[in-house]
Amino acid sequence: MLRKRYLIPAGAPLILLVCHLITALDVPLDLQQPPTLTHQSPKDYIVDPRENIVIQCEAKGKPTPSFSWTRNGTHFDIDKDARVTMKPNSGTLVIDITGGKVEAYEGVYQCTVRNEHGTAVSNNIIIRQSRSPLWSKERVDPILIQEGNSLILECRPPAGLPPPIIFWMDNYFQRLKQSERVSQGLNGDLYFSNVKTEDTRNDYICYARFNHTQTIQQKQPISVKVLSNSPAGERRPTFMIPKGRTSNKLVLRGHVLKLECIAEGLPTPEIHWRKESGELPSKRTFHENFQKTLKIIDVTEADAGLYRCVAKNSLGSIHHIINVTVMASPYWITEPKNLVLAPKETGVLICRANGIPDPSITWLMNGIPIENSPKDLSRKVDGDSIIFSDVQTGSSAVYQCNVSNEFGYLLANAFLNVLAEPPRILTPANQMYQVITNNRALLDCAFFGAPIPKINWFKDDQTSILDGDPYVIHDNGTLEIHVAQKDNNGKYTCIAMNDLGKAENRVQLEVKDPTRIIKQPEYRVVQVAGKVIFECKVKHDPTFTPTIMWLKNNEELPDDERFIVGEDSLTIGEVAEIDEGTYTCIANTSLDKDSASAELTVVDRTDPSTDLELTDESERSIHLTWTPGFDHNSVIEKYIVEYEDGLHEPGVWHYLTEVPGTKSSAHLELSPHVLYSFRVISVNEVGRSQPSYPSRQYQTAPAAPDENPSKVEGAGNEPDNLVITWQTLTGIQSNGPGLQYKVHWRQKDVDDDWTSVTVANVSKYIVSGTQTFVPYEIKVQALNDLGIAPEPSVVVGYSGEDLPMAAPGNVRVRVENSTLAEVHWEPVSPKSVRGHLKGYKIYYWKEGSVFKRSRRHVEKKILTFSGDKTHGKLPGLEPFSLYKLNVRVFNGKGEGPPSPDEQFETPEGVPNAPAFLKILNPMLDSLTLEWGAPSHRNGLLTGYTLKYQPINNTHELGPLVKIIIPANETNWTLKNLNYSTRYKFYLNAQTSKGPGNIITEEAVTIMDEARINQPAEDADKGYSEPPLATSPPMHTLRPTFHKVRPVGPVFGNINTTASEDFANISWEYWGPDMSFYIEYMVEDSEEDWKKEFVNGTQSFFVIKGLMPGTTYKVRVVAKGHSDQPVQSTEEVFKTDPAMASRQVDIATQGWFIGLMCAIALLILVLLIFCFIKRNKGGKYPVKEKEDAHPDPEIQPMKDDDGTFGEYRSLESDTEDHKPLKGSRTPSNGTVKKEDSDDSLVDYGEGGDGQFNEDGSFIGQYSGKKEKEPAEGNESSEAPSPVNAMNSFV
Repeated sequence: MLRKRYLIPAGAPLILLVCHLITALDVPLDLQQPPTLTHQSPKDYIVDPRENIVIQCEAKGKPTPSFSWTRNGTHFDIDKDARVTMKPNSGTLVIDITGGKVEAYEGVYQCTVRNEHGTAVSNNIIIRQSRSPLWSKERVDPILIQEGNSLILECRPPAGLPPPIIFWMDNYFQRLKQSERVSQGLNGDLYFSNVKTEDTRNDYICYARFNHTQTIQQKQPISVKVLSNSPAGERRPTFMIPKGRTSNKLVLRGHVLKLECIAEGLPTPEIHWRKESGELPSKRTFHENFQKTLKIIDVTEADAGLYRCVAKNSLGSIHHIINVTVMASPYWITEPKNLVLAPKETGVLICRANGIPDPSITWLMNGIPIENSPKDLSRKVDGDSIIFSDVQTGSSAVYQCNVSNEFGYLLANAFLNVLAEPPRILTPANQMYQVITNNRALLDCAFFGAPIPKINWFKDDQTSILDGDPYVIHDNGTLEIHVAQKDNNGKYTCIAMNDLGKAENRVQLEVKDPTRIIKQPEYRVVQVAGKVIFECKVKHDPTFTPTIMWLKNNEELPDDERFIVGEDSLTIGEVAEIDEGTYTCIANTSLDKDSASAELTVVDRTDPSTDLELTDESERSIHLTWTPGFDHNSVIEKYIVEYEDGLHEPGVWHYLTEVPGTKSSAHLELSPHVLYSFRVISVNEVGRSQPSYPSRQYQTAPAAPDENPSKVEGAGNEPDNLVITWQTLTGIQSNGPGLQYKVHWRQKDVDDDWTSVTVANVSKYIVSGTQTFVPYEIKVQALNDLGIAPEPSVVVGYSGEDLPMAAPGNVRVRVENSTLAEVHWEPVSPKSVRGHLKGYKIYYWKEGSVFKRSRRHVEKKILTFSGDKTHGKLPGLEPFSLYKLNVRVFNGKGEGPPSPDEQFETPEGVPNAPAFLKILNPMLDSLTLEWGAPSHRNGLLTGYTLKYQPINNTHELGPLVKIIIPANETNWTLKNLNYSTRYKFYLNAQTSKGPGNIITEEAVTIMDEARINQPAEDADKGYSEPPLATSPPMHTLRPTFHKVRPVGPVFGNINTTASEDFANISWEYWGPDMSFYIEYMVEDSEEDWKKEFVNGTQSFFVIKGLMPGTTYKVRVVAKGHSDQPVQSTEEVFKTDPAMASRQVDIATQGWFIGLMCAIALLILVLLIFCFIKRNKGGKYPVKEKEDAHPDPEIQPMKDDDGTFGEYRSLESDTEDHKPLKGSRTPSNGTVKKEDSDDSLVDYGEGGDGQFNEDGSFIGQYSGKKEKEPAEGNESSEAPSPVNAMNSFV
């Protein structure tokens, strides 16, 4: 119940009472109350003559009210008319018109409702019969009119009730097409601004549709014939409707305003609208009938004013002014509402309305003018208000307020009911309210009482009244929470109190999480026959189960198996064009919903173009036009025009040109003597369309060739010939029949005439008997039956080459460092080359070590230097080695004789890493290391350097120990190590030039059980770990700790040492003898503890079968026969990642020792066999393991003109790119700068490989093996130039 406070108007008695205006009051039906109208028929009631007349009048009240009617101002006695009945418990009249006339019951009806507390009356209800009269018969003469004139076809339908809807159709019941030129006016007439010959027809038919009777009436067809023998000329616009320069229009407030301007003229005029005194209301303004009608809906007083319509064409314009007046039938400002007062209270009935002109207000009480009603001192009429004060029981009545002006009236009933009632709650008890977070919550507490009760709200068990932010208590008792949150959940109590008592009600509020689509469907473009997936992931309150529904274009999805609705997605397979549209995902719960939409665009290749036409034909060009095919939502990017030559290559289509997708024509350049057909291919982002149908054929006339053969060359393949070659012309290039070639040649720089020969169907000609490597001038000219081509250009070619005759002289070698040497030579004379000088080649090979000659076959390497170079550099040499080389010149035919061999030596370098490093016999405090000598010593070894350091469980490194070992040793035993400790070892060899690359390995000493189980007799001295014994070259790895042993069965330190798949667990324990077991599990897992029992009373255990790289928890448990178990603290350890080199604990396994013995025996047998073979002069390949660390001995090059060369094998083509062994490159790809300033330009190239401007090198490598006397067991493989050169790239 809404409650508002009002002040007493001036002149009223001053009383200390609050006046209450009761709005939307609903008095419980079990209480005494005057009648209230609940339903009545509309004021203007048009009835269908084929149906019974039903005039409604429904009301409520207590006691139950009675009903009566008046007709045309007099009492209507329904008992005297058998056709009229009144529904039981209702005032609704039902008039049976079967066999009767509706006209007899037309009139003005009014319903009166009364009980002992008052009388209510209805509106005046005007009953009228709907009418749909026939068109009057008339003769319609045919209309003859000249083209260009204006025309009006009148409809003039019969007057109906309500007015009919007008439209024009033809004999086939098809609506006539309307446009800016032809349109229907508001009066139903058909207006032609100007007629055309196409308007000629004999079936212009006007139809009138009467909706109430559901009938359509038809006018006689009108025949129009447009003549063109004397057409009307162009003219300025004039208005066909409205007439004159100004007109007036009256419209009522709230109705629809329609203004119309239709003009004639030639060309057809355009219509524009504007308001003279302001802007048109954008949201309520619409233009209809091709801008000829201005429509404004829901008219207000502000819409009054002058409106200008302008008709305009190219010859001028005309305008018309319409003055719009807005009037208003009465409308409510404050409609009177039922008023309930307790005895002695004060209240007001207000009846406030407006209208244009201002309406008058008349008050009635129980249907009688109030001035004719009995006097009541507690009532005072003051204009639009009735003030009640100090009301008494028995003052109840129904008051009518009638507001009227010339355009209509309003009638309202409102009662005064004087009651004394204690509060009652009308809202059902214990209701559950659910609302979404951040939404408004409204908790109802509908109530009634007299006097009006006061409403208070309480939450849960709180005693404070809910008032103020975020709570608002409305006058009708509703509690509003502006923005509901989770903490607003709970039980709420509503209490209503007045002087006569109290009532309360409890409700519950639950605030739910909103339903949200967190992964919305997105716009998709998919190709025909593809698949598309729209996602729709929903987040919702956990107490709800949302329903997901998909719509296409706001309708249900098609019943098609291609549409698959998943839990959070929609999948469409085999997409077709009909699948285009907007797809909407809707997530619904009982409280809220969320939706998201996305467009699907289906694309495909463009349809083939059509209607190919050839125009503007000439000998060498033609114009091609076409109609583009449908683009299937993918814009055409370009068109490709292809042609077929029906004379030379029928059935073969060739590319001719392409044009942008915005064009649909192309100007084509043509060649002579071609039978053309053209076709067009459209290209969009999906791909190429199918070709269009070919155009008609078009043949061009033959002509002499326009061009000569291309790629003319001359080069002999023998020392005494010249081979002339060219690329022949195609059929379309021949320009005519009888294509031939005229070949010309003569020796250059000699005063000889041209020699020529004419050939056909060939692409080369051989000239014999030439001198060796002599230049010739050559040209080739095309000709056919219609003439010759233009003069061809002259090219120079050479007759055949022969092998060079001379070797380079004065070959010198300068060694720069242990891996690099520079070679210089004098060039040969140009005449001795006898061909194109291609460059020089350096052949070089390793003879052996400086102190030992190799007895194996040597492999010769080749470095190629292009052009006329006179020096180059040899990279990648092996240190401490003896080399030989020679230099040769080469041309296109081959190589010349070699220069005499030159010998040089390379100095010592640093060695490679040791061949291997093994850990043997790990014990409690010692282990043995064994290694192999470096595969490339690169000098005389001076010794080995061994370094090692411990590693803890977190992989931190301890102190580093260094040992120098003699060069003749290949194994070493370390003693006095710590038990159960991991060590990392580093070993490298060295020469006088420095240390070589390092090889590393790790190992773990085994666990010392005796030390772990140290007796506890010295408890008074305190427990201490044994001191770590150190040999002179070692340092102590960890300090000594002293601990005090605790009393009783208790655990001390728990130590864990983990490897890949096992862990050593040791512990300290003090107390009586008990059995032990180990419990362990993967950390953060839900599995149970695994149990391993310990043999005897040992204080260590090895857990096997663990997973590498996994974190475990472990604890030790001691248990007697009857005692409770004693647990240690839980320790966490992590196993090492899987490593192939792990040797922890495995060395103690019997199978492993047996396997090692078998391998050692096999190696011994192989060594004996190899030794015998070597002494017999045999050979075998030696493949040493190469270390990944850089070789610090690679030295930089000097900045001079040396050049790298090309490497290749002389023995086998299968070894062309075989890397040479032994060289090393720094891992960062750089060369250490020492005292060299070499330029990369000086290094050799090979074939296509060479240094670029930025210093990058591309080379080819090869080797050549030759048998030489065997000497020593030194490997003869040369250092790899690949790795050496990589350092410069």
